Amino acid sequence: MKRTLTSILLLGALVACSPGIKEDSDLTRYVNPFIGTDFTGNTYPGAQAPFGMVQLSPDNGLPGWDRISGYFYPDSTIAGFSHTHLSGTGAGDLYDISFMPVTHPYKEAAAPLGIHSLFSHDDEEATAGYYRVLLKDYTINVELTATERCGIQRYTFPEADTSVFLDLKKAMNWDFTQDSYIEVVDGQTIRGYRFSDGWARNQKIYFYTRFSRPFDSFELDTTAIYHEGSRMGTGYVGRFDFKTGQGEQILVNTAISGVSMEGAQKNLQAEVPADDFDLYREKARELWNRQLAKIEVEGPNEDDKVNFYTAMYHSMIAPTIYSDVDGAYYGPDKQVHQASGWVNYSTFSLWDTYRASHPLFTYTEPERTNDMVESFLAFFDQNGRLPVWNFYGSETDMMIGYHSVPVIVDAYLKGIGRFDAERALNACVTAANLDDYRAIGLYKELGYVPYNKEEESVSKTLEYAYDDYCIARMAEKMGKTAIAEEFYRRSQFFRNVYNPESGWMQPRDDAGNFIKGFDAKDYTEHITESNGWQYFWYVPQDVNGLIELSGGKEPFAHKLDSMFTYYPATEDELPIFSTGMIGQYAHGNEPGHHVIYLFNAVDEPCKTQKYAAEVMHELYFNAPDGLCGNEDCGQMSAWYIFSAMGFYPVDPVAGQYEIGTPLFREMKLHLANGKTFTVLAPEVSRKNIYIQSVKLNGKPYGKSYITHE
Repeated sequence: MKRTLTSILLLGALVACSPGIKEDSDLTRYVNPFIGTDFTGNTYPGAQAPFGMVQLSPDNGLPGWDRISGYFYPDSTIAGFSHTHLSGTGAGDLYDISFMPVTHPYKEAAAPLGIHSLFSHDDEEATAGYYRVLLKDYTINVELTATERCGIQRYTFPEADTSVFLDLKKAMNWDFTQDSYIEVVDGQTIRGYRFSDGWARNQKIYFYTRFSRPFDSFELDTTAIYHEGSRMGTGYVGRFDFKTGQGEQILVNTAISGVSMEGAQKNLQAEVPADDFDLYREKARELWNRQLAKIEVEGPNEDDKVNFYTAMYHSMIAPTIYSDVDGAYYGPDKQVHQASGWVNYSTFSLWDTYRASHPLFTYTEPERTNDMVESFLAFFDQNGRLPVWNFYGSETDMMIGYHSVPVIVDAYLKGIGRFDAERALNACVTAANLDDYRAIGLYKELGYVPYNKEEESVSKTLEYAYDDYCIARMAEKMGKTAIAEEFYRRSQFFRNVYNPESGWMQPRDDAGNFIKGFDAKDYTEHITESNGWQYFWYVPQDVNGLIELSGGKEPFAHKLDSMFTYYPATEDELPIFSTGMIGQYAHGNEPGHHVIYLFNAVDEPCKTQKYAAEVMHELYFNAPDGLCGNEDCGQMSAWYIFSAMGFYPVDPVAGQYEIGTPLFREMKLHLANGKTFTVLAPEVSRKNIYIQSVKLNGKPYGKSYITHE
């Protein structure tokens, strides 16, 4: 028997946000940075300010998929604390400016582990903006905190001969050191850089470090770095020696910059002028509390609160600040540029984050949303096209589509930001007309991407069509009729890969023939990180059109049911990204994140509620393996945040949110305009998930969605 949720009350009243944080309400106590550090989450537990340039976190010291963020919960070694990491991307890069404190004699294994220590989770803790661990082999307590551009480490030493190593030669996974440099400025200050090549090509990170007391002596060791027989640079390892007393504390304050050592010095002077770890730890706590308090939730289950506020935390790890305190930043044209009146951002996992992270930011981070769009437009000016997946002044070209477009369009349609709309539309249209880029020319000519000319042809066709629809929406609002008509036409190209004989979105060659032997459950090079089941539903711009192609609501609903009940066979080999499986639905990967909410379109909202609740309760939990897939710079968490609030953006630019089922009895979304949007579901529980009726501002409401307005 279905249980019913007696009422859900959605309030859009003009209620002012409470200024500041209540003294007795430290929301960081609900943040567990260890969630996602086991299984496939690929998160890291270290210290970071919201959207900070620095991600100061421990590295286990070993390469491999499980350690792609530097840290894997089942490991028992730590081989350094580096200042840059990627959150759940599945891409093995960064780990820059790695420090490691030791006592003598220290433990050193063969490469790649090198100098290291054992540690235990019993002597480890983390919360938003803070991390601590005891290095067992040296009895050194290490604490980490961070500002936006600086990492602050506090080492508590035993009485011993001790050293702090700075290894700029070290590299892991996809990363390769090209050149590095360490210069001793004075008895307690050093500076330098590390240039590397990996996922981000020709990455440059400069640093400036101040110890809280002079080192007694130091050594700089250099190794020539060769590539294909030619010397390309120098690998520097610095050792800074101290004779410490029992309980003596030494701070290592480090700023980074993508611009210069002088830029890093300015960042340090501006953000960490004092040797006061507790001061900066408290500032980080205050920053995170301000961020987390933007959404208040109330309910009896503490783990639900931990999951929710950890999701909030993870959603604010990336994108990352990439300009110095003076506005300087390194561009994709390998030149230094100046951001004036805005902050430059990097680390855009757009194939993932345009779906829910960026729509969430339009409510929680409207000012940053403007700056992110400005960052896209600057990247366009300096690189000739909008970013696809960029960080550290480099375009990785990872994943598909031109998904800067929906982020720009969503901001424009919601009236967010000060960016130049004409300039932005021109950048979007240019991105959509790069004929030599990933078969866009063939897509325009044929109305689809042909599989015999381009890999991932089905996915590219569907995603290009969605991005084109976004451009049409923006052009229409700006009165650009010809552009709008052209891109609305292109937005219907999804129809050209639908095979009415098979009932699937199917690869076609350039002669128009559908591929033979197509099986929707197979994972092939024609569909990005998914199969035919998972990509069939990717028409968020025209769900009614997809229903019509499918033969109407009844067959569409039947197929949608099958999506969640047709499980892979035991002998089927699933790829690494097919996790969090409910039938063919893979919650661990992004292309299907909207599919649960499509039941609303066929008048079966109870199934949307059923599966949304199942995913929230079963696939997110308060443990290191509490994420069922890569975090992907916040998208996994943004899905949870929206869903826990009780609604989700199936079409990220529509300003329309399909109602699901709320997780909490009360939720308050505090908006930047001073309004508070409240969801009340006083009888909700793990069993009581079905909505019986809805009221909006106290009046009965009969739609399955709410709008931005």
